[in-house]
Amino acid sequence: MATKMVKATLVKSLIGQKKGTKRTIEALGLRKLNFSKEFKDTPEVRGMLFKVKHMVRIEEI
Repeated sequence: MATKMVKATLVKSLIGQKKGTKRTIEALGLRKLNFSKEFKDTPEVRGMLFKVKHMVRIEEI
């Protein structure tokens, strides 16, 4: 069975964001604007993406 994947793209700058938000983005490995990364669809990753949902575009693959 294939695992579900989620693609996250950073679409908003980290400038002026709270420290926790910046650390979450860094933990996800999103380094600069329009940088995308694919993750396994786990509850941990979903929680991190929910915290920064106003800064990222999320697509299910």
